[in-house]
Amino acid sequence: MSIFPKISLRLEVENYLKAGFMNEEVVSALGKEAAERKFETLLHKLSCPPSFTTVRVNTHLASVQHVKSLLFDELQKFSGLSFPILQHPDLQDVLLIPVIGPRNNIKQQPCEVIVGAQCGNAVLRGAHVYVPGIVSASKFMKGGDVVSVYSDIKGKCKKGAKEFDGTKIFLGNGISERSRKEIFSRLPELKGIGVRMTDPVYLSPSFDSVLPSYLFLQNLPSAVVSHVLDPQPGEKILDLCAAPGGKTTHIAALMRDQGEVIALDKISNKVEKIKQNALLLGLNSIRAFCFDGTKALKLDTVKDTDGEPPFLPESFDRILLDAPCSGMGQRPNMACTWTLKEVTSYQPLQRKLFTVAAELLKPGGVLVYSTCTVTLAENEEQVAWALKTFPHLQLQRQDPQVGGEGMLGAGLSSEQRKRLQRFDPCVVPSQDSDTGSLGDARIEDMIWLANKDCIGFFIAKFVKCKST
Repeated sequence: MSIFPKISLRLEVENYLKAGFMNEEVVSALGKEAAERKFETLLHKLSCPPSFTTVRVNTHLASVQHVKSLLFDELQKFSGLSFPILQHPDLQDVLLIPVIGPRNNIKQQPCEVIVGAQCGNAVLRGAHVYVPGIVSASKFMKGGDVVSVYSDIKGKCKKGAKEFDGTKIFLGNGISERSRKEIFSRLPELKGIGVRMTDPVYLSPSFDSVLPSYLFLQNLPSAVVSHVLDPQPGEKILDLCAAPGGKTTHIAALMRDQGEVIALDKISNKVEKIKQNALLLGLNSIRAFCFDGTKALKLDTVKDTDGEPPFLPESFDRILLDAPCSGMGQRPNMACTWTLKEVTSYQPLQRKLFTVAAELLKPGGVLVYSTCTVTLAENEEQVAWALKTFPHLQLQRQDPQVGGEGMLGAGLSSEQRKRLQRFDPCVVPSQDSDTGSLGDARIEDMIWLANKDCIGFFIAKFVKCKST
């Protein structure tokens, strides 16, 4: 079982999620006790990282085998351990590296560093502790000290405190790169690594600046999405909510950088990130614009926008709507402070974006809808709404099919649910892994675990049967 408590949520949010996972259809199919156990397992799984780190190879610049060889050499430098690197059988450009943990035999040190919840989540996935993430440090901490790092999951620790007795989760040990005095000297330009993690609870290689032009760190379901979209060379494709550009650059690579990929996001610095990623990965087919996706449909033909948003109806061969969502599938996530109003605010926005996407898609074109959340309202209920609202859209089978079928509760038929992909980490019991067990595991079993024990995610694929 996980050494961490289940994800900390407001009671109103936990009750809302529970109502979705224990809806009438689910309880009728599984029984009340089984449905409740499944939900409790999900809450515990969300607080710990997936069993594998997933990286996508930029096949535009190099072959998978070449990058795999380079990566093996890089990982040899990490903690002196030999991490196996698996190529995913259904996603040929995806490499999987096992995460070792949770490790229960790490001795906690008297010198403590407290970090914020987001920083703590990053540490659990292999990151070092950067100075801006440090909230508190022991009174006499100096550079070079061995320190224990804890996450303040409830945000109760005061900045600069010398000790903290509130709720804190042990993340592992590291070496302080800075003294307490340096960290809290109030120099706004002070950045960089504050604690270099040497003995984390979850042993996962850091990919900071590792083969940056060849590799893109990406959750497994996020890599599945672009394969499901199946972009082809020469097509015109829209990524409606594109930042930070992981799926955008994947789409461009899959179509061999031939054609046009339009990427929209309404936040300017995120658009710059898309452009930076495209440049770093050597992709020239991407055009990124700072633009609100809900306004991307051009309602008149008077002014020629020269290929810039907004766009005329039926302009795109394929559209990806990786919609803004509540993010309740992200892992690790030991605490979420959102109110119920915030969690439920995304459904109307998703429907506005979907309506625009349906209008911008050419007849015969493909629309893929995805989220990184587990709520019924943002996933299966949205599919049911879309099929009712847009009779010219048909739900399609997906290839590759890596996730499980859709959840009961939205009134979809068994056949319709089989055409969805819901990545649900609660189907895998919590377990420990160590370097010894990796050598004994069959590759087929490791791939199965990577497919199941990932973030919570959802994918639906539609085709537009006729013009509207």
